[in-house]
Amino acid sequence: MTESASGIILRTRPLTETSLIVNWLTPNLGRVATVAKGARRPKSPFAGKLDLFYTADFSFLRSHRSELHSLREVSLRETNGAIRMDIAKLRQAGYATAFIEQATETEAPMPEVFEMVQAFLKWLCTREPKAQAIFALELKLLRELGLMPGLAKARLTPGAKKIAATLVENGWQESSRLKLSEAQTQELSRWLHGFLILHLARLPRGRAGALGEKA
Repeated sequence: MTESASGIILRTRPLTETSLIVNWLTPNLGRVATVAKGARRPKSPFAGKLDLFYTADFSFLRSHRSELHSLREVSLRETNGAIRMDIAKLRQAGYATAFIEQATETEAPMPEVFEMVQAFLKWLCTREPKAQAIFALELKLLRELGLMPGLAKARLTPGAKKIAATLVENGWQESSRLKLSEAQTQELSRWLHGFLILHLARLPRGRAGALGEKA
């Protein structure tokens, strides 16, 4: 059965000398894995259409034997190219991918998560990456997953509590205008670090790099 969807490419990896596995985040199907047969050939119809954080419309033939489906057609909509030109932006986008892959189930619809990630990537293309963007991403994703920390009882200073509330409730543009002191940045980083380990068992891969810290 052939199905159609719109999605963001979260990850690609070689399957054979000529084929790729492409992992998508979609609003209505959740995370979907597809095989792009022949995609690594120079004259493939997929050439130039499959790369990290591309947004595209695509169709695939659903497999009845596994969660790995056969990619049929791709119509590119947005490349988010600025992300791949800046290592700091790439680290933040990569961390978003790692968080989603660790905290969500495959093929579970999550339109709110898709919209949030799409907005985050669009914002990241045009702004300097800051640690507070990662705090906002973590808080927003935790809220969508039903794991939002209770700020009223959080062991944070009043200023840090106010910042956390602003990050979770406001859009990316508003959040980027906040001015965090070094002490507030470290306080929020430690607090969310502990909360993520408590609820996810381990930190998503790449958090230190996304925050601009040494691993």
